[in-house]
Amino acid sequence: MADLKKSYSTIVEDSFTPQMEISFIENGEKQTLVYEKVHWDIDGEKKGLRYGENPGQPAALYRPINGNLILGGVRLLETGRYLASDIELIQSGKHPGKTNIADADAALNILKYFSHSPCCVIIKHNNPCGVAKADNNETAYTNALLADRIAAFGGAVAINRKVDVKTAEKMVENYHEVIIAPEYEEGALELFRTKKNLRVMKIENMTKLETFIGEPVLDFKSMMDGGVIVQWSYIPETLKKSDFLKAVTTRKAVEYKVERDPTDAEYDDMLFGWLVESGVTSNSVLYVKNGMTVAIGTGEQDRVGVATIARDKAYRNMKDRISWTKYNTPWTSMTDPDLIREIEEEVNAVNGGLKGSVMVSDAFFPFRDGIDIGLKEGVTAVVQPGGSIRDFECIEACNEVQATMVFTGQRSFKH
Repeated sequence: MADLKKSYSTIVEDSFTPQMEISFIENGEKQTLVYEKVHWDIDGEKKGLRYGENPGQPAALYRPINGNLILGGVRLLETGRYLASDIELIQSGKHPGKTNIADADAALNILKYFSHSPCCVIIKHNNPCGVAKADNNETAYTNALLADRIAAFGGAVAINRKVDVKTAEKMVENYHEVIIAPEYEEGALELFRTKKNLRVMKIENMTKLETFIGEPVLDFKSMMDGGVIVQWSYIPETLKKSDFLKAVTTRKAVEYKVERDPTDAEYDDMLFGWLVESGVTSNSVLYVKNGMTVAIGTGEQDRVGVATIARDKAYRNMKDRISWTKYNTPWTSMTDPDLIREIEEEVNAVNGGLKGSVMVSDAFFPFRDGIDIGLKEGVTAVVQPGGSIRDFECIEACNEVQATMVFTGQRSFKH
């Protein structure tokens, strides 16, 4: 096995050239982008990515070093504004693979919308497990972790403020693969050194994340026949309360509209949830409350299914949160029948934390059955793009329970 690992490492390091060029023709003029392969100095050796998504998949990370790309009059790339392609590896652990870098990038794509306050995103398999904003790092991290502690196991933690000692103390109590931040206190780094396999990444430009909002990049999808689909990256158009649209539609000359306007608190969670949604794999539905995710459903084929999955995760997450915070025992390890009953009663009393939450969907509900999943659990507000011929059914569903709803007028698919 040792020989196999050694030969595999050689394959990874030797499979990709030190530089790569990509050219585009725009209005008859050639534009050439030059990329260089990224290495880190680890134990006296230069090392690139360990591997791709799986061992046995050679991979390399490249950062742009020369050339600007302008297509259709839009500047899509400028060199030097590096984020995940130019991390400073403060602590290497096992040096990063493709998934670690992709998870860091996925976290930054969510964090860029929340620079106004401390915010933490925990990513696993390119999807958020938990997202929370708060008044301080420790609370943001704790809430993001407890949003789904089970899914967060082995994930990548990104936080948009300097990591202080108190927050680091909380982090090292749990198993994470990666920590990502713009800066660290020395005492925090000392704590991280006790976790030898932990990767600690510093990205200074995280302090400028807000400047990346609204800037498109080119998104490439390679196909098995060598073809490539190129698209602009997704850009949410709803960035503030006034961008939401009234939930109104007309059906057979009858106007349907949501009767109750959102409260300020609901608007805050609606905006928070919609921007988090932009980083969740479709089909997706998530529930948020008080500036944190309650449960996230990802990547399902039908909207009823994903709404149900997210609902069930909310109950599971809350059982585990209570079991862990009160008794320092994972819910799956709880055996005391009295404590089990006590926890279940507490969870059921608030419907897994879904009472008073906001339900967010990345595409319209084609039928009211999907939205009914959340409303039956006490969801009081809904965010969805709108545009279904049965929008009137969803409006009626909300009015039946005095819930509110807004449209975005824009789908938020991510595949």
